[in-house]
Amino acid sequence: MQKLTPPYGGDLPELINDAYRAEAIRAEARTWPSIDLDWRQLCELELLLTGALAPLTGYLSQADYERVLAEMSLANGVFWPQPIMLAIDAKQAETLQPGLSVALRDAEGFMPAILHVSEIWPADPEREEKLAETGWKVPFTSPGKAGQHYIAGRVEGISLPPRHDFLPLRLTPAEARAQFARRGWRRVVAAMPARPLHRMHVEFFQRAAQDQEANLFIHVAGGADPVHDATHFSHVRASLAVLPRFNAATTLMALSPLMDQAANVRAVLLRAIIARNFGCTHLIVGGEGAAGEGRERRGADLAHAQSRITAFARVRLGMELIPFPRLVYVEDRDEYLEESEAPEGSRIQRMSADEMAQRMMRGAKVPDWYAYPEVLAEMTRAYPSRQRQGFTVFFTGLSGAGKSTIARALTVKLMELGDRRVTLLDGDVVRKNLSSELGFSKAHRDINIRRIGYVASEITKHGGIAICAPIAPYRQTRRDVRTGIEQWGGFIEVFVSTDLQMCEKRDRKGLYAKARAGLIPEFTGVSDPYETPETPELNIDTAQYSVEEAVARIVLKLEREGYLR
Repeated sequence: MQKLTPPYGGDLPELINDAYRAEAIRAEARTWPSIDLDWRQLCELELLLTGALAPLTGYLSQADYERVLAEMSLANGVFWPQPIMLAIDAKQAETLQPGLSVALRDAEGFMPAILHVSEIWPADPEREEKLAETGWKVPFTSPGKAGQHYIAGRVEGISLPPRHDFLPLRLTPAEARAQFARRGWRRVVAAMPARPLHRMHVEFFQRAAQDQEANLFIHVAGGADPVHDATHFSHVRASLAVLPRFNAATTLMALSPLMDQAANVRAVLLRAIIARNFGCTHLIVGGEGAAGEGRERRGADLAHAQSRITAFARVRLGMELIPFPRLVYVEDRDEYLEESEAPEGSRIQRMSADEMAQRMMRGAKVPDWYAYPEVLAEMTRAYPSRQRQGFTVFFTGLSGAGKSTIARALTVKLMELGDRRVTLLDGDVVRKNLSSELGFSKAHRDINIRRIGYVASEITKHGGIAICAPIAPYRQTRRDVRTGIEQWGGFIEVFVSTDLQMCEKRDRKGLYAKARAGLIPEFTGVSDPYETPETPELNIDTAQYSVEEAVARIVLKLEREGYLR
């Protein structure tokens, strides 16, 4: 009788201890040093603990790491495409040494596992990139930064990192294999979508499974932090909404701890190993069709450019890669076909995921031939039209440039329009209420701006309008604030570009005079730099525009961008 394909390396390692050993570890670990893991590291730890990364039982040694970079194999010769590393900062590395055991904890102090340290060495991103260009010549982005260290060793599990969302869908490799066995499945095609499934995906997934005379395992990327990821719940609900369109007898859906689905060769081969450890024999590659995945964003592109990798996966991993082809919708036949198979002269349609998202943000209709209505209903919750989105207007400029005056007038104007709730976060007011303990060093200014950005992101997330008016002199900090807000809604940077001479002439608070006299150290524009914005949405010089004119320009911009009716 044919059996399920065995895990990669032969067996699923049992890294989670029984209750007796777990209790003993908890008692011992009270005096051990701890490493606090970020969310991505917790997801990787979950993959390790469940056996999804079999045959690994911990984080790679330096010899393993360097050989994986250069040759995509472990030091013992076993094929392995992507390093599984734990990076820590240099200060923490100084407190650890080989032979110690450390507790691995989440942000709240929960300890899912311990690590028995075998090696510690400094990260060298430049050398790592050069190593990756030898042998297989497969590029690699280092998980470490200059000044960080890697820590290697065997992991012992106490329990899986806690999760509270969609628990029935969170299967371990052993649980998935048990379900496959109960159903009598032997050949299983895995699909690992990181975005909602649309009609082309449903049709191709079904076709691929039928062509292989196999069943279908839809392993949705569900590792995102549900508290901080704007689209996580809508993505999973959209996946569940489309599930009835598949044959229930031949399809199983679950959530993976993976956070994202990079399209590079190393990531694809690692997913092939994970799929095999879950009991699958085939993996569909690509098909996301969204920006940000590089030139290999389509499975067919990757397979054609890296045909030797596809063959290698078959020989070394025992996995068949199925490239997601370039599909077009053929109106005459009301179905998706490969571009090369579309009948000559037939009317065809195309749309990318980015185009669909833009339509949704504008409130435009998405055609039925592209997306199912039940999926669109869920996605609308994650991608509301701009008229329903929250947004932040972020003023930046020198002291005395006119930021606070314009910001207050804009706040009143938007309240008058009555479209959404508006909150003004003025730099001076925030310092009194949120940052009264901070000084004016670069570090403290950064903290203050990040606090403003965090509050603005929460306002934006809940559909409100945040008006921020700090000096915000540092470019990188402004970029970080933008990134934190744009995942929830709009971000409009307004550079109030009034020059230093005019600001000094105004000097209502006498601050410039004190700074010139040396009474105020690190004063922006005098003894500390102001880094001019590179690409602000608006540039307003209050020496040329009145307050009313400035507000009118901003309101027009918001209307043109679709945030105001």
